[in-house]
Order: sequence, then structure tokens, then C-alpha cells
Amino acid sequence: MTRYRIASAQYPIDALADWDAYEAKVTRWVAEAAQGGASLAIFPEYGAMELASLDPATMGDLAGSIETVSALLPRVDALHADLARRHDLFLLAASAPRKLADGRFVNTARLFSPDGRVGAQDKLLMTRFEREQWGISGGDVLRLFDTPLGKLAILICYDSEFPLLARAAVEAGAQVLLVPSCTETMHGYWRVRIGSQARALEGQCYAVHSPTIGDADWSPAVDRNRGAAAVYGPPDRHAAGGFSMPEDGVLAIGEESRPEWVFADLDLGHVDALRADGGVLNARDWVEQPGAVSLPPLEIVDLS
Repeated sequence: MTRYRIASAQYPIDALADWDAYEAKVTRWVAEAAQGGASLAIFPEYGAMELASLDPATMGDLAGSIETVSALLPRVDALHADLARRHDLFLLAASAPRKLADGRFVNTARLFSPDGRVGAQDKLLMTRFEREQWGISGGDVLRLFDTPLGKLAILICYDSEFPLLARAAVEAGAQVLLVPSCTETMHGYWRVRIGSQARALEGQCYAVHSPTIGDADWSPAVDRNRGAAAVYGPPDRHAAGGFSMPEDGVLAIGEESRPEWVFADLDLGHVDALRADGGVLNARDWVEQPGAVSLPPLEIVDLS
């Protein structure tokens, strides 16, 4: 499928009364994305941390919150797998801390296909807060997801601020970069936004940004959340093809801190055309930079 609609969530962190409240919330959100015509819907980084509110004994404790949410992941993933199947769409679940066999935690986003297959991407680079206070470890493998909706890569929040990660994905064929984020200030939001737009420019591809929003005073992990969901492309035009990306590269953007889906229509043919014959050829010309370096390894996951 070369043309399809994507939905990016501006997702509020809520205190939930029980599991049923969480299931109803996520079910409603996914249904709204499907009703809007989305073939791919993405939720933000650490959106799953609202599940910490289900355990009043630990919800105010950072380490306890991380343990609670990690323990619920199998149930969370079963719900998302069912929703992806039920609505016949690809679904990037909100990332969550995931406990490894050695006791370490990583921050993992999971991509669910309508046919039941699942791909996962761990965040690779930790912010100071994750590294120094959360005790979250970085992952070690960047993945490219080969899907009927094109080749997708996931750059979780801070990862979007490092061009070699996106470049490795682009060289492997990535056409869409998914950027779930969680930022407590507008400074953080703008860092991720600028990173996303820069990666779309450099790779001549789409970048889709989904943030958490709202205040959750009960949570030591995600107490403040600022941002606006958006879909970005390279600010360029294709003279022979007769199409243009927006002059500022912004295909769609939400109203800051308002709970909503932001929709945009993607055309992967535009990515291919701009890379071959755009006004500029950033993707091709990357290697001509003085000091261009080797790229991190990448693993391909077949969800096609």
C-alpha cells in the first residue's frame, strides 16, 4: 500500500480507577483512529506509565511504578494485538519499561500488525532522567520493519535527536520514521520536533511525532507532559511529478496539549520520487559530507 492515512496521538496521562478503565480508554482511542480512516496509529513514549495508577501502594514511587507497569505488559500487549486485529490496522502501542531476565529495564515500543505479528524496538539512547533516576538501560539493536505500509523505523524520543540512527534506517530503505515521545517541557518537545523535522529533511522521508500530554501530579515518572502530535515531510517539491510537500514540511500538527488524534495522508511514492529527483537530494548526497562515518548495525523485521 503506497498511499494510506496515519494517525498520531496527543495522548493524555490519566489516573485510572481500574484495568477496565484503561481498556475502555485505549479501545475508544483506537476505534476513533480507525473511524478516521487510519491504517497505522501510533501512541507515545511512556504512555503506558498511566497504568502505575492501578496500584495505589506504589503509584507515588518511581521504582514501584516501573515494576507495576512492566508486570502488566503481557496484558497490555494482548489488548493491543486484539485491537489491531479487530480494526485491521497497524498499531504502535505506547512504550513502557520492560524488565529483562537480568533484572535491567529497557524502554520498549511494540508494533502490532493486523495478522497478529509483533515487532519491538527498544529505545537506544537514554536521557539523563532515564539514566540517572529511572535506571533504564539503552537497547542495542535498531530495527527496520518491512510492512504492507512501507518500511518503518521507530526512533523513541531522544533517539530522534541523533542523525546516524535515522540514517541507518534510511539506507536500509525506511520511508516513515515513527517518533513516540514523552517530554515534560516545551524545551523537550521542541528538541524532539526539531530532531524529527531534521530527520525527515535528511532522509527525504516522513517523520510522525506522537507525544504524551497533560499533568499527572500523582506520578513521579510522567507528572508533566507537553507537546503536539505532527506529521512531517521534507520541504521540497517534485517538478516533473507535479506535487509538493508543504513549504515548512508540516503535513499536519495538533493543538498543543489537547487530547486528539492528528491525521495525515502519506504517499510513499512521493518519498521515492523526491529521493530520485527532488529539488535537492539530501538522502543521496549524505555520503559526500566530509567525515561521513559508518552507521550502526540494523536488523530487519518482516511484518509484510
